[in-house]
Amino acid sequence: MPKTRNDKNDQQSSSRRKIKSDPKEGKPKEEGVVTLNNKNNNFNSTPKNLEEKVHLLIERKQKTLHKKEKIASKKESKSGSGQQMIQALDVYTASSSSTEECVAKLRADPENGLSQAEATRRLGFSGYNEFEVKKSESLLGKYFEQFKNPLICLLLSSAIVSTVMKQFDDALSITVAVMIVVTVGFVQEYRSEKTLEKLNRLVPPTAHCIRDGKSVTFYAKELVPGDLVLLNTGDRVPADVRILESIQLQIDESSFTGENEARYKHSNLIPANSRTPHVNGIIVNGHCNIECDGGIEHLDNIAFMGTLVCSGRGKGVVIGTGANSKFGEVFQLMQSEESPKTPLQNSMDQLGKQLSFYSLGVIGLIFFIGLIQGRPAMDMFTIGVSLAVAAIPEGLPIVVAVTLAIGVMRMGNRNAVVKKLSAVETLGCVTVICSDKTGTLTKNMMTACVVIAADDCQAEVTGTGYDPSDGDCRLQNGELVSGSERHPSIACVIEIGCICNNAQLANGTVIGQPTEGALMVLAMKTNIDNLCNNIRRLHEIPFTSDSKWMAVQVEQLNKPGEVETLVKGAIDRILDICIGYLENGNIKMLMTREKYDQIIQTASGLGQSGLRVIGMARGSDMRSLYYAGLVGILDPPRPGCRQSIEIVQSAGVSVKMVTGDGLETATSIGIRLGLHKQNDNCLSGPQIDDLKDSELEQLIQSVTIFYRASPRHKLRIVKALQNIGEVVAMTGDGVNDAVALKKSDIGVAMGESGTDVCKEAADMVLINDDFSTIKAAIEEGKGIYHNITNFVKFQLSTSVAALSLIAISTIFHFENPLNAMQILWINIIMDGPPAQSLGVENVDADIIKQPPRNVREPLINRSLIISIISSAAIIISGTLFVFYKEMAADNKITPRDTTMTFTCFVLFDMWNALSCRSSRKMIWEIGLFGNRMFCLALVGSLLCQLAVIYFKPLQHIFQTEALTIFDLLFLLLLSSTVFFFNETKKFIQLQRQRRNLQRKHSTSDCNCLGEACLGTQTI
Repeated sequence: MPKTRNDKNDQQSSSRRKIKSDPKEGKPKEEGVVTLNNKNNNFNSTPKNLEEKVHLLIERKQKTLHKKEKIASKKESKSGSGQQMIQALDVYTASSSSTEECVAKLRADPENGLSQAEATRRLGFSGYNEFEVKKSESLLGKYFEQFKNPLICLLLSSAIVSTVMKQFDDALSITVAVMIVVTVGFVQEYRSEKTLEKLNRLVPPTAHCIRDGKSVTFYAKELVPGDLVLLNTGDRVPADVRILESIQLQIDESSFTGENEARYKHSNLIPANSRTPHVNGIIVNGHCNIECDGGIEHLDNIAFMGTLVCSGRGKGVVIGTGANSKFGEVFQLMQSEESPKTPLQNSMDQLGKQLSFYSLGVIGLIFFIGLIQGRPAMDMFTIGVSLAVAAIPEGLPIVVAVTLAIGVMRMGNRNAVVKKLSAVETLGCVTVICSDKTGTLTKNMMTACVVIAADDCQAEVTGTGYDPSDGDCRLQNGELVSGSERHPSIACVIEIGCICNNAQLANGTVIGQPTEGALMVLAMKTNIDNLCNNIRRLHEIPFTSDSKWMAVQVEQLNKPGEVETLVKGAIDRILDICIGYLENGNIKMLMTREKYDQIIQTASGLGQSGLRVIGMARGSDMRSLYYAGLVGILDPPRPGCRQSIEIVQSAGVSVKMVTGDGLETATSIGIRLGLHKQNDNCLSGPQIDDLKDSELEQLIQSVTIFYRASPRHKLRIVKALQNIGEVVAMTGDGVNDAVALKKSDIGVAMGESGTDVCKEAADMVLINDDFSTIKAAIEEGKGIYHNITNFVKFQLSTSVAALSLIAISTIFHFENPLNAMQILWINIIMDGPPAQSLGVENVDADIIKQPPRNVREPLINRSLIISIISSAAIIISGTLFVFYKEMAADNKITPRDTTMTFTCFVLFDMWNALSCRSSRKMIWEIGLFGNRMFCLALVGSLLCQLAVIYFKPLQHIFQTEALTIFDLLFLLLLSSTVFFFNETKKFIQLQRQRRNLQRKHSTSDCNCLGEACLGTQTI
């Protein structure tokens, strides 16, 4: 069984499982098993019984294909040519078949195409070339779906009980809260449910075909297998097409395969034996699917639906439409995957269950005590139910909705569009970020960064992308390269790259090959592009996957008759056709072995650092070429991306790269970004195919880079991480990322470079494609959960205190310290502005440094329960102390007694709310006036309380009387005890955390010193 390996060993053959037959035993044996860098992971090779199955499956696969062809041909001969059903061809079968065989299998005409009548007949069998989205339930059904939330159910039950007990004010307030939350959730879900329908945007509305011998244009959905399609620059490929003819045809498959270099397409067959069969680990209809290591990115005679023709033209026959295309496979995967509930949704569900349990506990306890005291059972039951209903925080769902909505607004100001409210908080508990490379971690803009001439003169190129004004080209001594006179050797290399080039620049974008676009921008930065205006191209030998070079024969307009040949391509192929090299750009020197080895060594060094090396040569003809130099080109990392990765890693979030690129390119970018170290493990797509789910789950945490990954591989990676308890964020920009984006806990799509399907499958879209925005979203997510926790702490501590006062008085036949109107006023404070304003507390600047929260831990955990009980105990003790102190004077309850008690409780609430603004920092650290809305709410509540005490009409309603200034000062001092208690507790916790952190750092320093003494290299 293949394992992960050192990133230096990028030998594709060693990653494949070679199966040979043992003549003695008749069983297959394995070769080329790759070992792990991690010495602790010692897995054995595949069990024998599985080896036998693989061997038999491969043989059966080949036999089945022949049988199917024979059966199909027999059916055709029986049914007659006029009534046959033409089946779509698998891309691997079509790729390994000649053009004549493909045309024959599809009964197509390579010259005249299908007749309109035949196309109509086939359309009846194959169906339209489009994707059918599953019928969703009605709007009314979606609306009622929102009521399945346990917390919503609990609130509705409370409203019903309140109505039965004629507590209509409580019933009305709870019902209004429920309707607001349910409506907000319904609208948000309805807006984000169009995921699969957007897939059709990548399918072009029209296709250019040949039917009845004529070139026609019609809706792409009417394409059928066997249609003859014409492909031109700028076209979206309308279906899976087997290329029959191509003229410099290049297709951009970056959104599909992850490779940012356009692929040259040809019509030659690709032998099936050039790809090693392997089991892909996916069971389909009870059978193990066998595929090839080559992958679709190596099928250069197939054009895939949804990809873009960036240059050249071609003709091909349709082999697959709709769901039978490779694009259709992605569609089917998306349909089969359900987006998981967010951690916040799970926490709210769990909170609803907890509150239900506690409510039943309160009812049962009071009912039991009443029975012991011999009181009427119905009276005690009524009291218990009333207290339980009052304890349920009906304001919580509104606070959560408001807090999330504000988070969405904040993220919008930071260039991120959030499609689901609950998705904002999810990033706060993410433990792993799986990021696509091309277009996400990198800019997907090939950029020349170094030029080395044959005489070893070297120049560095600054700037990124396709903007010539961004950066320049300078020699190692800092001298600017401009024109061809002062720096002939460097100018010679740039000139060849500019002339031997078919790319065009338009408004900062490239039409053609990205590599050629980078060379064109380099020429513009050095003012050498003007030389192209004095050149007339006579002949061109296009680049092919076999030759790996391109040549042009040109004539200078000011020197008629003087013909020159310019060549660019892979450095080893260029050197093989050169007889010498150029000194100073024009002095011809014979090639020596030492010079050859030096050039190869230089190019190899650039290649190992992740650069794409392009060699340049020129001469009078192809038989007298002289090597001029090379250009190193890179898809540069996004600015600030490395710093953002370091910050999220320091917060306990692991970042893994998942890309369709090869190992060398992936590891070089990973090292540049700081997410991959020299001895970290890497895993390829074919290796993932050969691993069981359980084996992948054991390996996955030690792997930092997944390369040659298809959509199916990305999906397995996300599932494996989720199975071991990780909260996964997936970022991407292409069709190949869509399935994993939907399955992940939160999908993040790129707004500028992302495809429509990618954006629709995601929960959040980064408008500026900046990875650092994810860091901001993590901050926001942690801050939102922090605020929700603070609200719950405040509301439950106030509820417990108020209800305990009533319960104690009722159970032990004490006089009730608060009347009905006063209790109602306290309930308004609990759910009103002071409580709501806790949800909009500003996010702490250093909250990103906090580790991700444990999603398995309930919202009401042990620490929160202790905090709630301790605060409630202080409030109860202080309030009862005031009540009995005032009542002791005349041994009866007067308006003054209830006013003092009532005001004391309200002031306790205000101080408690102030301390609940942050559970981590002292009040002077977050700023006394840092939350403007809270300050306004607090002042407004205090003014209202003073009105209740001193305003005559309200005195009559609330049964209060005026208090002296000394009474208020006494109550302020007494009630502040809850604030100072909580602040002291926070101070002690902070000191303990700082000591632990210092102890951890000192231990780490000692370990590093020990390693240094032992000579251990720490990476």
